[in-house]
Amino acid sequence: MKQFISLKNSLEFGNVYKRGKSYANKYLVMYIVDNGLEINRLGISVSKKVGNSVVRHRITRLIREVYRLHQNDILTGKDIVVVARVNSKGHNYWDIESAFLHLAKLHHILRA
Repeated sequence: MKQFISLKNSLEFGNVYKRGKSYANKYLVMYIVDNGLEINRLGISVSKKVGNSVVRHRITRLIREVYRLHQNDILTGKDIVVVARVNSKGHNYWDIESAFLHLAKLHHILRA
């Protein structure tokens, strides 16, 4: 199993927010910027508006699992920040996966 590196601090997140391109759908917002490395770095943001800590952590785990299962299909050299919207609360894995893949297609980061 390949591990991925996550974005850790607010400077890294801020860089992606400022320089990156974003697309959104009903459940997620995805920001992407090239990082000049040969790996992808993933950041996940779920605000308190979405729900309590149990709900926020569940959404974080779902997004991380979607990325883990599809990381071989995603082009490398990107910093990716996924922001969960309030509508993502209470939805299952397949809804989150569909939203993630939809945004990845809009960004043209999926391998053919």
